[in-house]
Amino acid sequence: MAPALASVYAAWTDHLDGLEPEQLGRPSRASAWTVKELLLHQLLDARRALVALATPAHVDPDVDAVTYWRSFHPDEGDGGASHARFVVACAAAYDQEQLVEEWRGTSAAVVQAASSPTSALVSTQGHSLTVENLCSTLVVEATVHLLDAHGTPPADALEHTVRVLAKLRGRPLPADGADEVLRATGRLPSDEPDYPLLG
Repeated sequence: MAPALASVYAAWTDHLDGLEPEQLGRPSRASAWTVKELLLHQLLDARRALVALATPAHVDPDVDAVTYWRSFHPDEGDGGASHARFVVACAAAYDQEQLVEEWRGTSAAVVQAASSPTSALVSTQGHSLTVENLCSTLVVEATVHLLDAHGTPPADALEHTVRVLAKLRGRPLPADGADEVLRATGRLPSDEPDYPLLG
């Protein structure tokens, strides 16, 4: 799973390198945020990954690459509104070039740290899981948000995300590819009654 994480993080960096400064200010598919604000959210996830990879878990795993997402309930509490406001405020404090450079360095550090033994147990967000399963969750998050940022995920990361979404659903998705991931995560309209599978 570490290779897929490396490829999707590299794709994020390549996408950012190809954007003009004003394009970071365009709306993303994550309706609350611009591309710049979405990048700040993605940077926060990479920081969390670094902490997790340096935090051994001392209890048996309680989630895996699929059940991790079932334990995530973004609709509870304020529905993520406070986090959305926090991201907007933090992103506003960053110079765009500085934000991209921090992403570049942090994402590279995560990839290096993710070379830990895949069966090692780590802790994040109150859960214990293997490094392999943590990397899977990071791949899914980065893939969906790269689509949100109008980027193109690498094939291995996209295929993995489709597999995880199918397991969450309990049966195959109607189609493969980026558009189906966008439908399955509520970014594009769908007639499937069990969509969205993730928010």
